Amino acid sequence: MSNITIKKRNPVLLYLVITAGTGLLAFAIKCIYDPIGLVTGGFTGIAILIKKVTDIFYAGGIPLWFANLILNIPFFLLAYKIKGKKFIGRTAFATVLLSVWLYLIPELDFVSGDYILASIFGGVLAGIAMGMILWANATTGGTEMVAVLLQCRMFSHYSVAQIMQVLDGMIVIVGLYVFGLRPSMYAIVAIFITSKVTDTILEGMKFSKAAYIITDHYQEIAKRVMEELERGVTGLAAQGMYSGEEKCVLYCVVSKKEIVLLKEVVHEIDKSAFVVVGDVREVHGEGFIEHRKD
Repeated sequence: MSNITIKKRNPVLLYLVITAGTGLLAFAIKCIYDPIGLVTGGFTGIAILIKKVTDIFYAGGIPLWFANLILNIPFFLLAYKIKGKKFIGRTAFATVLLSVWLYLIPELDFVSGDYILASIFGGVLAGIAMGMILWANATTGGTEMVAVLLQCRMFSHYSVAQIMQVLDGMIVIVGLYVFGLRPSMYAIVAIFITSKVTDTILEGMKFSKAAYIITDHYQEIAKRVMEELERGVTGLAAQGMYSGEEKCVLYCVVSKKEIVLLKEVVHEIDKSAFVVVGDVREVHGEGFIEHRKD
């Protein structure tokens, strides 16, 4: 069995990941979302709206990097006053760096008016970028920072995620009035894809299978699994509600390729065994992902 050992993350590596993540996010915003008017929430979404509205008074509108930076500054100052320096941490670095990337990356249109391509490709890129930034224990400020402050001061009975959903929803609605219905609908698609890709990045790609086995031959099955698959098995005390009999339910987590072998072992010993198999997104422990402090 191959083990994956995760060491304590190097601060330099974290900042490099933030740098790459913010660069990728800026590319998605400036070269995919902005040219086609996809407002996917956040302060960058507001920046896209500001650029569009101010284009009437100023050729090209207020740049994305400037609007994003100006919008974040007062909330960072407020967060510094309420939460302290430690709370801001790498988030300030990521926020400033995102504006720097938005300034450096040239204005190019990579989707040429294709809303489907923009929502899918942009959603995937933004999801990877956000996954990298969050993995490094940072955010890009914006509505998340506002949500934290609102939750702290006014809406303590709501979670930060719930407040963020309302804030981002309001931004998308404003985008509906500025850019129209079609871009807003595809913006929702992009938001959905971004959230799914971000979850995948954070939760890992090491998908496994968990099996619950209800059988009268639990000792024999457990022994075979531990010897042949070299996986641990846990016996859970249970009671059949119909029969009233005491049961021992076996619980075992295996890799995707090992689930076939597990079912074969169970079938050989007890053809009438009741087996429930479910997906497991991430498993920590011996034989899977191991954490070690240096």
